[in-house]
Amino acid sequence: MNIVDIITDSLAYPFQNIMAFIVYAILGIIAGVAVGGTIVGIVLGTKVNQTLTTGIIAVIGIILAIIIALLISGYELDIVKLGTMRSYESPEIDFVRQVHNGINLVITKLVYYLIPFIITLVLSLVLGLFLRNWIVSIIAFIIYVIFAFAEYMAECRLAKTEELSEALAVGEAINDITRVGVINVVSVTLILLVISFIISLIIFYLMSFGGAIGLLGSILLGIFAVYFEFVTGRAKGLLYSNA
Repeated sequence: MNIVDIITDSLAYPFQNIMAFIVYAILGIIAGVAVGGTIVGIVLGTKVNQTLTTGIIAVIGIILAIIIALLISGYELDIVKLGTMRSYESPEIDFVRQVHNGINLVITKLVYYLIPFIITLVLSLVLGLFLRNWIVSIIAFIIYVIFAFAEYMAECRLAKTEELSEALAVGEAINDITRVGVINVVSVTLILLVISFIISLIIFYLMSFGGAIGLLGSILLGIFAVYFEFVTGRAKGLLYSNA
């Protein structure tokens, strides 16, 4: 599929699977309200010196938000998997499996961002003795970009196999970038980032008002977060289908 087809298909996908989108949008709203409620609870609890109450509210809110985030991430992996097959079906809700896959996705992301951090740290210590700082910074940037795109491929590998070992096959993930096409990966990523950035700015602007408008912003944030999970998952899967 070409870039235009991937973007248009991905943006429309959540509305083609409207029931699943509504279910997870509601979960996203709950997560958004949980986070917002946690912040408000902490602020109010601090003002009235209710440390215990504040702590309980914070823990409950954070745990609820984390569980929902893992569930949504696991569901996104199922969307990626269907995308690699270019299927328009909607994944079934499987709470335990999707939360488990969500945890694996978190591990995958940590590994793919920890490795370049270590590499750039070592390079900065070694090359910093011989090269100018801006040259080292450019090298570090290139390494981070490569691993960021490799992490995309690792997500697709995890989605297809549900095996963490496949996702952590770093060399294969990097090779997948060339198979999919570097220009395709860069173009789709940049387009989605721009769309996400613009919409996020609007939502955070609404949240800054506080009160009813701020609450509306929190709800919209939850809905958009889920929508964009669907969109990016679909885009990654369709990209990987070109491999």
